[in-house]
Amino acid sequence: MIGLGTSGFTLMEAAGQAVAEVASRMAGEGEILVVAGPGNNGGDGLVAAAWLRRTGRRVRVALLGNRDSLAGDAALAAAAYDGPLERLGPETNYTAGLLIDALFGAGLTRELDGAQARAVRAMNASGAPILAVDLPSGIDGRTGEIRGVAIRATRTITFFRLKPGHLLLPGRTQCGEIEVARIGIADSVLRTISPSSFHNLPALWRNRLRVAEPGDHKYARGHVFVTSGPPHSTGAARLAAMGALRIGAGAVTIASPADAIIVNAVHLTAIMVRPCEDAEDLTRLLADPRPAAIVIGPGNGVGAGTRANVEAALASSAGVVLDADALTSWKDASAALFARIAGRSAPVVMTPHEGEFVRLFRIEGSRIDRACAAAKESGAIVVLKGYDTIIAAPDGRVAINSNATPDLATAGSGDVLSGLIAGFLAQPMPAFEAACAAVWIHAEAGRDIGRGLIAEDLPPAIPAVLKRLGPAASH
Repeated sequence: MIGLGTSGFTLMEAAGQAVAEVASRMAGEGEILVVAGPGNNGGDGLVAAAWLRRTGRRVRVALLGNRDSLAGDAALAAAAYDGPLERLGPETNYTAGLLIDALFGAGLTRELDGAQARAVRAMNASGAPILAVDLPSGIDGRTGEIRGVAIRATRTITFFRLKPGHLLLPGRTQCGEIEVARIGIADSVLRTISPSSFHNLPALWRNRLRVAEPGDHKYARGHVFVTSGPPHSTGAARLAAMGALRIGAGAVTIASPADAIIVNAVHLTAIMVRPCEDAEDLTRLLADPRPAAIVIGPGNGVGAGTRANVEAALASSAGVVLDADALTSWKDASAALFARIAGRSAPVVMTPHEGEFVRLFRIEGSRIDRACAAAKESGAIVVLKGYDTIIAAPDGRVAINSNATPDLATAGSGDVLSGLIAGFLAQPMPAFEAACAAVWIHAEAGRDIGRGLIAEDLPPAIPAVLKRLGPAASH
């Protein structure tokens, strides 16, 4: 941003003023203690302290390190601050109406220790509300991980856009309420820096949603197949099928073993059921040019039969969503699976939870780094499910979802999600955007339902979420 014409100190002044305005709302009439670090985050805190003093607030500043050691914009901020500076140390008194955490921002990538860690622990133990500047100190801005110890903020103010650390666990839970201040950086900057990491919000994918046309018939809106398990394990496939139908697929068919057809049929009305005993049968079903997407895995069972069905699906022209047993069935042959994905033009989306992910991938690191590496290795869109679901594409794009509710942690919820993704693929919608949209809508439906949610509640809740999104764009 500085290289695009705005000086660093000008941005720091704007950031500090924004911090001061939030601090004034939070502190009431009490004294404010600014705990400032040696870098630009500390500089933001010093500017905020100067603003607060000018408005008549009682302010103290405790600086980590020596004033003379400050450099660059932080040194300019210290020079402009006309109040006393304390040396941050064991004797620092943290009794205040508000603490401003201006120690370290989003650029932290190392463990906090020594005086830094002691200060963070003391602030957390003070009982005072804490306003974090940019990101709670101790949180890694890219991964959301705690670097040794981290501030538990009451509120966090950041600038221009959120960072991954605001959205990923555990950073997300350390931030408290988050405010984003603009500070004069133009949106056009995004075109220059071309970010590949995104907050999963409707603006990312809404213009890719398909609008129904007056001349449409059901197959023009996409046909989704879902493979079913045996008679005692059919519910997961039906949940996925209902998700696909509710999200807008014009036709949905469950490919069912013969002995499970009656079980599936008595539970279904708008969803068709077709016999499918093995991969050969599935190949024949997918030879119909109308199937546009298929879900394999939910309730299918782990083993050679499911692997063969995956091979049949990947040999077709349909978009493929692999979930649950379709992933675990390849735990000892992941390279062979990835080779089959690499040879096709139609998209593949994998939707592992943490346990399924580690069975399929031998990748270490943070959740966001692992999801990105897995997408690149596999050639598929990877939806790493969780409270902070991550959607990663082989081309490096990654989106972090933040609207989930813990109530979605219930059996069958993920099956509905796989159906939503397939329904979007079938309409058709680009795979990355389809996965992002499905994850957000799935979470939003969960928020609408709230406590007591069971997976069967999710498909009927989808239309209300779609209605709030408004008319989709035609393309």
